[in-house]
Amino acid sequence: MKTALTIAGSDSGGGAGIQADLKAFSAHGVYGMSVITAVTAQNTQEVRSVQNIENSIIKDQMEAVFDDICVDAVKIGMLSSAKTAETVAASLQKYQPAFVVLDPVMVSKGGHHLLQLDAVSALKEKIIPMATLITPNIPEAEVLVMDTIHTPEDMMAACLAIAALGAKAVLLKGGHLHGDPNDLLFDGENFTWITGTRIHTKNTHGTGCTLSSAITANLANGASLIDSVQEAKKYITLAITHSLNLGKGYGPTNHFYELYKKADLVTK
Repeated sequence: MKTALTIAGSDSGGGAGIQADLKAFSAHGVYGMSVITAVTAQNTQEVRSVQNIENSIIKDQMEAVFDDICVDAVKIGMLSSAKTAETVAASLQKYQPAFVVLDPVMVSKGGHHLLQLDAVSALKEKIIPMATLITPNIPEAEVLVMDTIHTPEDMMAACLAIAALGAKAVLLKGGHLHGDPNDLLFDGENFTWITGTRIHTKNTHGTGCTLSSAITANLANGASLIDSVQEAKKYITLAITHSLNLGKGYGPTNHFYELYKKADLVTK
């Protein structure tokens, strides 16, 4: 069995972060491991509080995993602080995993800032150059390139600018623009549009975490970059289509819909 490591924050509501990542790994037949960078008290409506994990503990978590278990791919989510980004970068530099998928988590679905301002520079300088793929949404990309994105042409320019920061490939998610949520993949040489259909539901908590984790799992399983992205897009579309109406706010996606369907355990 292939393995994947998620380095991210914990979501007590279970819809995003570490919890979403491990569910997505499992749905793809990959053994999931975790390094928790922060603990958030959140639900479908809000993030009530955040406590960053001590960097020595983050370092120890990473070393404990890498020193014992072969890590086929790494997904990075919430890093929160500059020091956390630096700590993670140092360990990645030491262990040199084959695949690193970076989801530059900055703001929660409810609008809570999950990345401190001083961490943006550290992310750009320390983490992005190690990324096999970075998967920002439009607002995150605007922060990274310090410019606005309104059109497909803007998306192409942003991909080039982010790639210039050192990422080998960029998947710019287009869900924040009007129309269908078409994503743009730049593999370092070519652009590929990954088309989608907008699903009218409020239950989209953790979609970015889930998509990036599905890509990570596909890479761990040996798929090419473009196949990993395309299959992950299909997976997240199905998970949103059959999302779970839990809580009073933004409900989670349905990570195991296909498995439940095969087992005749489809949730209503």
